[in-house]
Amino acid sequence: MTRRTFRAMGTDVELLVQAAEADGGLAAAEAEFHRLERLLTRFDPASELSQLNEKGSLEAGPDLLEVVRHALAGRSETAGRFDPTVHDAVVEAGYDRTFGELPDDGPVPAAGTPCGGAVRIDGNLIELDDGVRIDLGGIGKGYAAEKAATILAAAGPCLVNAGGDIALRGIPWTIAVQPQLTLELAGGGLATSGRDRRAWRRAGRELHHLIDPVTGEPAACDLLRATVIAPDAIQAEIWAKALFLAGSHAAVAEADAQQLPRVLVTRSGETRLAGGLG
Repeated sequence: MTRRTFRAMGTDVELLVQAAEADGGLAAAEAEFHRLERLLTRFDPASELSQLNEKGSLEAGPDLLEVVRHALAGRSETAGRFDPTVHDAVVEAGYDRTFGELPDDGPVPAAGTPCGGAVRIDGNLIELDDGVRIDLGGIGKGYAAEKAATILAAAGPCLVNAGGDIALRGIPWTIAVQPQLTLELAGGGLATSGRDRRAWRRAGRELHHLIDPVTGEPAACDLLRATVIAPDAIQAEIWAKALFLAGSHAAVAEADAQQLPRVLVTRSGETRLAGGLG
């Protein structure tokens, strides 16, 4: 087993591949993460995403176009709970710079910022309604994990973990989801969304990055985190956030109806399995 770790997209990334000679694949997979970060980050004014947000329309390259298509499909599939147009709401809540640069505390954030604005795709052209900006942080990590796993799979069975967004290929892998809960997966993807992963304080109040598009504010639900297993890391990312926003009772019912395995942890510490896990 060969392993490589590095920082990208504001998180720790781990690459694992079962192959004797994998240096070339590992280097290429890491390079792919850095390439996609340069395109998809909202923290670099020169990124393709930032240019779209600034101008309101852009002839997009293939990666930005594909990630935005996935994000819009996710918004439709989740009835708006997953919404890429939360950019301004996240910024107004205080997440206005990279997470490592956030101050320990600060002034009271602005009231909820409207979400749900229109995003249109016509060929390679992406157009945003006036005042609409998009954030692709979470789904961008899932997309990058999938792209990196495709590169590594040429060398052998592999696992890519981008801060909890996991893409798998080739053999069963054992993944620790909770201290006393492990899952064995041979393929597909896994993602976790939680209020404890990106949290900060404003005027003494703890806030987090998971915005409820209905209120435009950090979600006030009974869940601490939601972990989802899906056909790929992109879908897992979409549904982890959507189920987190649904709250524990609705999330269990929805997971069971769809038979997509979920692990839900409430703020009181209760772990609830759904979607066929048990």
